[in-house]
Amino acid sequence: MRIFHCSNCTNVVHFDNDACVGCGMRLAYRPSRFGMVALEQDNDVFRDPAERQAALKPCANAGNGACNWLVEDDHASGYCVACRHNQTIPDLSIRRNVENWRRIEVAKRYLFYSLMRFGLSLVTRTQDPEKGLGFEFLADDGMAGSPVLTGHANGLITLNVAEASDAEREARRVSLGEPFRTLIGHFRHEVGHYYWDRLVRDRRDQEAFRSVFGDERQDYGAALQQHYAQGPVPGWEQSYVSAYAASHPWEDFAETWAHYFHIVDALDTADAFGLRTYPQTKSKQLALTGTFDSYRALDARVLLDAWVPLTIAINSINRSMGQRDLYPFVLSAPVVDKLQYIHDLIHAPAA
Repeated sequence: MRIFHCSNCTNVVHFDNDACVGCGMRLAYRPSRFGMVALEQDNDVFRDPAERQAALKPCANAGNGACNWLVEDDHASGYCVACRHNQTIPDLSIRRNVENWRRIEVAKRYLFYSLMRFGLSLVTRTQDPEKGLGFEFLADDGMAGSPVLTGHANGLITLNVAEASDAEREARRVSLGEPFRTLIGHFRHEVGHYYWDRLVRDRRDQEAFRSVFGDERQDYGAALQQHYAQGPVPGWEQSYVSAYAASHPWEDFAETWAHYFHIVDALDTADAFGLRTYPQTKSKQLALTGTFDSYRALDARVLLDAWVPLTIAINSINRSMGQRDLYPFVLSAPVVDKLQYIHDLIHAPAA
């Protein structure tokens, strides 16, 4: 992710900031320009006269403290390009739901930042009720009913808002034996299922997919049931990026898709802050003495030549602080091939 600056005082600000700690101005993110815009403190007037002429306005969710993005068109809903994909939000009369939902919205905007940097198609459920991308953020009702399960079905991504609670998410991470579990990771994984439908199934490109990930026509429900009952297949580390990826080709794809996003955006952030590991490489693009645009990398190998040394360095720093590894994964040769498939899929010309 890029470094952002307040358009009023040029102070460095974070992607999710709604105010500048330098000059005190309110801030809003303009998605089409990937930049922050300063507003007057007590209203929605833009400091820059040029911005005032652009018919910009804060997202309707800004009133709930759940979004800092701007609406750049005359969309009737009043929501920004990210929030207009929401289908259901939790009951905001319950205090814990409000805080959880705000955290979820931050993670969702990180997802949309990457989707927009890649130039991937974004279609809402209003535009296409059958194939559009939508989100349902639901809370368990506390009754005897079934708990809300995070997942994807026909373009609709459901997320249990309890995942926004650090304690709850950590408990689930431990109980499921996962080395890594984050809100951003959930979004990147689940949207991988959505784009499998759009970029593989809808393009009738299943044979190329199967040559890398295996045959997705095997019984999905039975495969997951076996995974949870018996654990991952022995030796999964040799071919999969995670244990869960070994459960079914669809999950393998979604896990690999999420990891590709992790790698690209983390490298983009590292480059923005001038973090260099100077890996030995024959690629001129990877000299990393200048700007390295991971979102436009030539191939997956270029990315990994930069990524692996960086993770070794950061994991070592974490260990010196008594923390878990930031990136607790090993990328085997088959996983590298899968990452290359994802890279090619994302960067292929639009059909």
